Amino acid sequence: MAKDIEVSTAESQFILEALKQNYRLDGRSFEQFRDVKITFGEELGDVLVELGRTKVHCKISSSITEPYEDRPFEGLFFISTESTPMAGPQFESGNNTGEDEVLISRIIEKAVRRSGALDIEGLCIVAGSKCWAVRASVHFLDCDGGFVDASCIAVMTALLHYRKPDITVHGEKIIVHPVDEREPVALGILHIPVCVTSSFFNPVDAEQNIKGEENSEIVLVDATLKEELLREGVLTVTLNKNREVVQVSKAGGLPMDAMTLMECCHRAYDITERITDQILAAVKEDIAKRDKYSAILSSENAR
Repeated sequence: MAKDIEVSTAESQFILEALKQNYRLDGRSFEQFRDVKITFGEELGDVLVELGRTKVHCKISSSITEPYEDRPFEGLFFISTESTPMAGPQFESGNNTGEDEVLISRIIEKAVRRSGALDIEGLCIVAGSKCWAVRASVHFLDCDGGFVDASCIAVMTALLHYRKPDITVHGEKIIVHPVDEREPVALGILHIPVCVTSSFFNPVDAEQNIKGEENSEIVLVDATLKEELLREGVLTVTLNKNREVVQVSKAGGLPMDAMTLMECCHRAYDITERITDQILAAVKEDIAKRDKYSAILSSENAR
């Protein structure tokens, strides 16, 4: 996500030498995921996720539209990404459709829709005629590496937090009820996929595959921006708490054998379990606060 930024030769040598000595600049261990902070906006489905200094905002919206002709019993799900120079100097205004953003959109879309995380069939209103179209708008606010992982957390948290308006169907006529008239309805979330990205380094410039041999390679979980600039390979594993591997994405770089892949999956699962619990707890707490506030307002209005 930061190919236009350069690290000086002295700094890159310092970072790589530190990695050889089992040190990272931010003091984390090689297998440690940065702390995740989840903040909710005023509206349902409005979420800000902070992964270290990386910040990603996601907002969910929905509208009624026509389903695809070849999928008359399914609703629609879209992801759009947007970045501005505010996220970092590598993002130039008017050049927001780079390959990295397209890759992020595809990875998140596969994780959510193709894995069945979002109940697409539950978005169908009238088969072949009307359905809900759910859109996740992702905004990159600050870049310090890990955009894929942070974006996946933001999208899944926002989908869990979002509520769509309740509707009544009379034949072909659809009545959308305002929020103050009927309680909005949660989306059908069947599981929570979480992306965990590992970065690979070959500091000794050995022309060999990544085979887990001692001192032959370095594997970092959740690389920072400077670490991303120096890595020679990247692997994103998407899992859920049920130990299901949703997808594996490897964008070029050093070759990899099966054992290394398995090790990355095991490391990713421990992170996935913790992040999933954090997402569920955060959503539950915020929804409870909103319900309590609504109850207070209702009792005051009744008086």
